[in-house]
Amino acid sequence: MAVGTIQNRDKFLNHIAKQLGRDRRTEGVTRPNWKHQPQHEVYRGWTQDQLSQQLKDYCVRIHTDYVETSSVELVETLHQVVANYGGGPVVTWKDPRFEEYGLSHLLNEQWKNENVDVHIWNPELGKENIRKAERANVGITFSDMTLAESGTVVLFSGNGKGRSVSLLPTTYVAIIPKSSIVPRITQAAQRIHEIVEAGEDIASCINFITGPSNSADIEMNLVVGVHGPVKATYIVVDDK
Repeated sequence: MAVGTIQNRDKFLNHIAKQLGRDRRTEGVTRPNWKHQPQHEVYRGWTQDQLSQQLKDYCVRIHTDYVETSSVELVETLHQVVANYGGGPVVTWKDPRFEEYGLSHLLNEQWKNENVDVHIWNPELGKENIRKAERANVGITFSDMTLAESGTVVLFSGNGKGRSVSLLPTTYVAIIPKSSIVPRITQAAQRIHEIVEAGEDIASCINFITGPSNSADIEMNLVVGVHGPVKATYIVVDDK
């Protein structure tokens, strides 16, 4: 993965310190430990089953279909969800989790035998991937984390995981391992900080997606599908 270069960082930070009327601190800087942190108390102690139920309940509010399945039944579940949306073209990420969850045969053989066009994101094809996503009926990705409180899937885009897959097709399907459901954005942000502090590579683009595309005018008339998928389904997989 290419590493970006930060331009003019020292000049920028020195300017801020000057405007604050002090010298810039380059060491001994620690994150504040706030006395009151109520954001961590919401849903504290909830089980994965309780978080899944919260997610299910909230999906009604964001116009998203919620489907529960097991690892064994995931192939048939995904096959049926896509069929309900009218079939292909389908676009997906180049993601090892598709193989880990036994979906490779569906993507590479079964759908092709059924004349369902499947495109798996290929970094070597460049913008052709985006054109494929624009023409796709269904986009499918795994969710890296999902927020039970708001029904939001968190997607770490990257090499082989183009963000267009979740944004451009007519419909969108998120596969959500049940163990990856967290209470709210508080825990998601905490996990992202942990990845950064550990020096691990992290996606340059992290998308927070809450159901299908929604927009409302000044009179609060809700319109779905203005600038993204018209419909969405979350498939929650019991991965215990």
